[in-house]
Amino acid sequence: MVEEREILNLVGARIKALRKEKGLSQEALGEKGGFHFTYIGQVERGEKNVSLVNLAKIAETLEVNITQLFGFVNEEMKQTESELIIQEVADMLRETTPSNILLSRNIIREILKVSHGAPSKAK
Repeated sequence: MVEEREILNLVGARIKALRKEKGLSQEALGEKGGFHFTYIGQVERGEKNVSLVNLAKIAETLEVNITQLFGFVNEEMKQTESELIIQEVADMLRETTPSNILLSRNIIREILKVSHGAPSKAK
């Protein structure tokens, strides 16, 4: 089982990584989300046991799905380049319409069918 401090550290590190990806300072994230910047710092360092409501506000401010706050990678589990690309594609798909998701799936099927010479499975 993940210990309390460990999960706080992992979620905090993920929030920090997402904040930096968005080019936001702790102050900017706090201001946009309605938090004091010191609170954001405490969350990122795993010093605060942040509530689900506040996690939802932070996710909204970062313009990500709340589940992405739990998509952390600890030091022992580095992601491969392929995994990072797959995650990037999944993130893009989360932000688009259902029709674009279906279109993307069909395009990927056709690419894989051509590159592997195998017939695609219709759904």
